[in-house]
Amino acid sequence: MPFYHKLGKIPPKRHTQFRKPDGTLYSEQLFGTIGFDGMYSNIYHEYRPTQVKEIKKQYNVAPKIARANNMESLRLKGFDVKPEKDYLSSRKTVLTNSDCSIILAAPQESLKDYFYKNTDADELIFIHKGSGKLRTFLGNLDFKYGDYLVVPRGIIYQIDFDTEDNRLFIVESRRPIYTPKRYRNWFGQLLEHSPYCERDIRKPQELESHDEKGEFLVKVKKRDEIFEMVYATHPFDVVGYDGYNFPYAFSIHDFEPITGRIHQPPPVHQTFETDAFVVCSFVPRLYDYHPDSIPAPYNHSNIDSDEVLYYVDGDFMSRNDIEAGQITLHPAGIPHGPHPGAAERSIGKTETEELAVMVDTFKPLQVTEDGLKLSDGSYYQSWLEK
Repeated sequence: MPFYHKLGKIPPKRHTQFRKPDGTLYSEQLFGTIGFDGMYSNIYHEYRPTQVKEIKKQYNVAPKIARANNMESLRLKGFDVKPEKDYLSSRKTVLTNSDCSIILAAPQESLKDYFYKNTDADELIFIHKGSGKLRTFLGNLDFKYGDYLVVPRGIIYQIDFDTEDNRLFIVESRRPIYTPKRYRNWFGQLLEHSPYCERDIRKPQELESHDEKGEFLVKVKKRDEIFEMVYATHPFDVVGYDGYNFPYAFSIHDFEPITGRIHQPPPVHQTFETDAFVVCSFVPRLYDYHPDSIPAPYNHSNIDSDEVLYYVDGDFMSRNDIEAGQITLHPAGIPHGPHPGAAERSIGKTETEELAVMVDTFKPLQVTEDGLKLSDGSYYQSWLEK
């Protein structure tokens, strides 16, 4: 996230002596991405963050691919994913490529028995159902329905849920997730025409600082494998940090829609970007106000990207028979558009209450076995005239 944040205790100058009350040194860590060229934070630990006692297990969690090359428009019934107690076991990858994975999860229990670190991917966790607290070594974030949680790669975290009824839509990104560059000035500040600004972004404010030695299980994901590593000190031993690399939260309800006299293209809904895909938020908004406008989107060709829509709430006016928790995939290479009757129904309407998250990838998505199990098998025929 391109703005500065400071939390806890830090010395007046980086890479200099910073001593504990007993005179020993705190352990400094440079925490960044893209080598030394990307965003980073300087972190100060009670103990060296390099102390690993044991590596217990190493096992594969790669999704099983059902369709490596897909041209069928799909509708996946996301709420058919069965709830599971364990946070990591509950995560089911339904679509994937070399840049990102799209995951559905229905965890019932908080992650307390171990810590988790994804070394390969930033995680964008959208909260469809549930509330609780994301606990990280760089501070904690409360979350609720409609929140995006952006967790940069390498963040060690746990997650607490208030109840057992939780539904998550997760995007793992192997490229860093940023705010859209067209909404930033050359300093990184969000511009006046941006649909949200820094005030809407919630930074960690509660820093846990554990001064504990012992055995602490951290499950580390690397190249689709989990390594169970036992740390010699508590992973949340950070006493302070500053910089630009930290987790944050943003609510889809704080996204301010951009509207016009005629139908606006999907980029006006863009919320996040990488160099491999974009994420958009469709939120309640006024419809187009030209006297002859057609609020429903026009047919358009998906030649260069796969389009994924995750339906959160409301009535999505361009689709027939869509329910909350469902995912539609419109693959690259074929056009798609509103369902029969949708354009006519939209004429004269003044507003929509729809809520959805869209992911457009620049490389085709593979369909996993877990994803294909959720398909209704006939969505690609839903544009046929009856």
